[in-house]
Amino acid sequence: MNLLQIPAPGDTAQAIYGAMQATTGTETAMNAFDLALKGGWLMIILLILLLMTIYVLIERTLIINKAGKEDNSFMNRIKDYIHEEKIDAALALCRNTDTPSARMVEKGISRLGRPTADVMSTIENQGNIEISKLEKGLPVLATSASGAPMVGFLGTVTGMVNAFMSMANAGTNVSITTLSAGIYEALVTTVAGLIVGIIALFAYNYLTTRIKGIVNRLEMRVMEFMDILNEPAA
Repeated sequence: MNLLQIPAPGDTAQAIYGAMQATTGTETAMNAFDLALKGGWLMIILLILLLMTIYVLIERTLIINKAGKEDNSFMNRIKDYIHEEKIDAALALCRNTDTPSARMVEKGISRLGRPTADVMSTIENQGNIEISKLEKGLPVLATSASGAPMVGFLGTVTGMVNAFMSMANAGTNVSITTLSAGIYEALVTTVAGLIVGIIALFAYNYLTTRIKGIVNRLEMRVMEFMDILNEPAA
């Protein structure tokens, strides 16, 4: 062996660097849309779940914000009307105030003269109806939070199955290109499923917390109304 033919360390490093530059130059840039397409048909299901999650979050937020707005003088006016025996005026005020607490108080006023237990039962029934209205759409978020990661994991399994099938069909000529489609589907659907699931979970917890705040406020209004009925007129 001729020692003069052994490449110098600098020449070796330069050759490796040139090979890396050539490899990098052949790489194709891929945006998020192209990457999503690699996930296969399961990405359509995840996209539908994402759109439903965003819609429910925005729509429920607007409804909850509207339900949370109250006139601070509402209960004082109700108290004055009841003590002055202006029942029609109190009912008119409740009907003109579009809030859950106003509708609950209206139900209680409409049962005046009956036993306290009947009045309380009527108010509680109306309260359950109002809460169910606020919670409308939450099952969609719960389904997305738990279902999206499962769909992503399903994509992982099907992607790996496709990858191994490609290996079996390729025989001894297995290459990275042959396996890329299955691997893309396995990884992309997993990431997409987790993203959708996390968004849905956060949205569900946010809306649930907001609804609990409104429920606590409704309970306070009910107690105020029952106190008005039980206290003597000035």
